[in-house]
Amino acid sequence: MKFPLDKQTIWDVVVIGGGPAGMMAAGRAAERGRSVLLLEKNPTLGKKLLITGGGRCNVTNDKPEVRTMVEKYKGNSQFLFSAFSQFGVEEALSFFNQRGMPTKVEAEGRVFPVSDTAQSVWNVLAGYMKEYGVCIQTDAGVAGIEAEEGCTRIALKDGSVVCAMSCIVATGGTSRPETGSSGEGFMWLKKLGHTIIDTDVALVPIALKDAWVKKLGGITLEDIKLTPYKDGAKQKAYKGKVLFTHFGISGPTVLNMSREIGEMVHYSDVVLYLDMFPTLDHAALKREIQTLLVAESNKQLKTVLSTLIPSALVVALLGLAVIDGNTPCHSVRSEDRTKLVALFKAIPLHVQGLLGAEKAVVSSGGVALPEVNFKTMESRIVSHLYLVGDVLNIDRPSGGYSLQLCWTTGFVAGDNC
Repeated sequence: MKFPLDKQTIWDVVVIGGGPAGMMAAGRAAERGRSVLLLEKNPTLGKKLLITGGGRCNVTNDKPEVRTMVEKYKGNSQFLFSAFSQFGVEEALSFFNQRGMPTKVEAEGRVFPVSDTAQSVWNVLAGYMKEYGVCIQTDAGVAGIEAEEGCTRIALKDGSVVCAMSCIVATGGTSRPETGSSGEGFMWLKKLGHTIIDTDVALVPIALKDAWVKKLGGITLEDIKLTPYKDGAKQKAYKGKVLFTHFGISGPTVLNMSREIGEMVHYSDVVLYLDMFPTLDHAALKREIQTLLVAESNKQLKTVLSTLIPSALVVALLGLAVIDGNTPCHSVRSEDRTKLVALFKAIPLHVQGLLGAEKAVVSSGGVALPEVNFKTMESRIVSHLYLVGDVLNIDRPSGGYSLQLCWTTGFVAGDNC
């Protein structure tokens, strides 16, 4: 909805940012009878929401017990417990399910719409706001915020001014800047007296130096283990799923280790060793491969190995091991079998670095958490100013935790403003 903006109109609530946290906050505030204006700089709402999870939208993670859920937010559970107790995983799922969007649980507790499309999530939020009369202004870039006695003045880039009794900042972090997450909100909040922890990309794909890897784009390996080595020293290992891309590797396991890898690669050479069979030791894997080769003794080695791992990866690994894949299984030498087992247990992946903010799923950094009252999401620095979603300095893993943070903080802010 478009309408004239002027300083004579005083809204009960103005929400800056039409992403998931902003839409949830606006809908809840309007549901409570507040007059609500939502300002969005893009031509449409929820631009980043529509591309999350590869367009499937990982809505939350199936951890209904509040304490278990908040412990996933890397040392911030003491701040988040109050907000999640008001609107946690159960409440979020009920919110979407009761509005006609059934959900399903997949690997590692990841919850998706049954439709497998983020558009379903967008439709629920848009319908929620429409039902309760939220006024929406798109193409409305904000230039700054001024806190005055009795109201907050929001200056727009077109020169108009909006006044609000309460203001909710839902401008996001700095990941995927093409969606509008440019970090402007941090500048306004810093001017208002907030401490801004330096922002950085947090969940990011990893670029590799290995040319052979870049030919494997689209291949996914389940239940693997990745062990980083920094200057030859072993680091904490990660287990899960990895996706090969044209630039390196991605997927949940890679995203969740990316921040640590980013810190290492600034100062050290980093090699990731990929174990495709972490439940088998070298001896057990060697026996399994030997049994397979004997059973298929007249077939070519590359054909038989393709029953264990993707055929494109077989070709790449045989090249690394300098083994002829056309060799009949009965003619494979003992030393070649040993080389294959060693490679399957530790494929070396040489880290070039992390991709930039344009590929990050979320960014880290933001407003220092002690400056926010998490019972209401109100700023402790500026009265009637509420902070939600990615503007907060909260690290979280991949797996639905980012969107749940948006649903929780957005709802609590909308419920208290």
